[in-house]
Amino acid sequence: MANTERHGAAAYGRVVARAWRDPSFKAKLIADPQSTLKQAGVSIPTGVTVKVVENTATHLHFVLPPKPTGKLSDEALDAAAGGAGQMPGKTGFWPGGAASYG
Repeated sequence: MANTERHGAAAYGRVVARAWRDPSFKAKLIADPQSTLKQAGVSIPTGVTVKVVENTATHLHFVLPPKPTGKLSDEALDAAAGGAGQMPGKTGFWPGGAASYG
C-alpha cells in the first residue's frame, strides 16, 4: 500500500473512531463533512463533495466506487472492485450472516 493510501486509511480510521466516541463530533461530521474533515486533518480535493451516511443494524448503504477509466477485462474489473470483506461485528458480509453476495 502506498504511503498516501496508508495515511488516508489511518485518517479515516481516526475519524470513524472519534465519531463513535464523540456524539457532537459525529453530528458535525454528518452536518458539515467538508469542514469537519478538514479540521480533523483529512484533505478533500477541490471540487469534491462528501456526504456522510451511517449504517445501522437494519439499514445499509451500498456504495458503488467510480468505474475505472479505460478498457478492462471482466477479470481486471473484478480485481479493481475487490477488497470486499466482512463488516466489523457481523458474521458475514451482510447482517443476517450471508457470507457472500454474488
